[in-house]
Amino acid sequence: MTDCAAPPRVDRRSTMRLVVAPDSFKGSLSAAEVAAAIATGLRHVWPEAQVLEVPLADGGEGTLEAVLRGGGQRCFATVRGAAGGARRAAWGEVRWEGASAALLEVAQVVPITDAEAMALAATRRDTRGLGGLLGAALNAGHRQLLFALGGSSTNDGGAGFLHALGVVYRDAAGAALEPTPEALVDLVRVDTSGLDSRLAGCRLTVLSDVSNPLCGSLGATAVFGPQKGVLQGEIRALDQVIERFAGLCEAAFGRKVMHLPGAGAAGGLGFALLLLGARLRSGAEVVAELAGLDVALAGADWLITGEGRSDLQTLLGKAPLVAAQHAACHGVPTLLLSGSCAREALAQLHQHFAACFALPFGPMSLAQAMAEAPALLTATAIEVAQLIAAASSVRR
Repeated sequence: MTDCAAPPRVDRRSTMRLVVAPDSFKGSLSAAEVAAAIATGLRHVWPEAQVLEVPLADGGEGTLEAVLRGGGQRCFATVRGAAGGARRAAWGEVRWEGASAALLEVAQVVPITDAEAMALAATRRDTRGLGGLLGAALNAGHRQLLFALGGSSTNDGGAGFLHALGVVYRDAAGAALEPTPEALVDLVRVDTSGLDSRLAGCRLTVLSDVSNPLCGSLGATAVFGPQKGVLQGEIRALDQVIERFAGLCEAAFGRKVMHLPGAGAAGGLGFALLLLGARLRSGAEVVAELAGLDVALAGADWLITGEGRSDLQTLLGKAPLVAAQHAACHGVPTLLLSGSCAREALAQLHQHFAACFALPFGPMSLAQAMAEAPALLTATAIEVAQLIAAASSVRR
């Protein structure tokens, strides 16, 4: 929940000041593309308006892009992808909490959109690449590290990530094992003696809106495994492998974290990071801070936010809700403009949004709606602006 501080004093402008701060429409448009399409519609009605575009994310894919728009430097490293091939991944250098920080986005390394990885069985994919990306940030001198979890193709409990940092997995004969769920069936001992010593001086923060534990019916494998290609008949066996791995890791590290909220994020990367002492933060809250949402909202007349689909899950800390909460602290009303809005959730959504709008103007397929999303967003934004203009005229 956003805590409201006293909004800064600003001079009200004679022209309309509108803040456009949406999340992405996953599978269709990035948050920046959504913001641009909405801003085009608003400027059609108010050519003289000050329209500020602040794309957001909830800690998953798109986080790096949203944050770097607010400032920072983009860096690159060549790392291992989920299937083992080389991958050029971006990461960011940003200022956060008064210090320099590195922002690492999991979807840059092991994205679920990687066709090569998704063609490989989930039990053979791993997260070594994220460890490599962390190594690049450590080599650059960073000791404050932010991890944006979401949109991963992996379900290894973070085994590959820890392996890349120096952890070794051994079988009954003492032989080293590959850090994949397929190989970890034979795991007997977790050796942490080679763990990168620089981690002891690091502050690790996990950005995520996922509250799932690592294992069980609400865990990473059961809830998110199917979308990564895990078959229903494989879930229980894979979950048992991950649970055994996690128990041995907890014993080796001296921490019990697999049952904590967020341990199941990104196929269990949340577990590995919590094992290293990371703290969990709302991804949407941190992105809003780094993207400069409060600065944009100071003196604004309206906030327009949105996402691909708005429903009851929106109220569980998704980016549009966080944006609306920040706007409320500034006394700014919020409009929700999404690809679709669940009718059964409208009563609850209206507690945070002045009005909710969905894109289609008539019957159309999902594929057509996604293909025409930019035009639909612009057209709907025009209608929203016309309504606001009419209401403002009546009040005067």
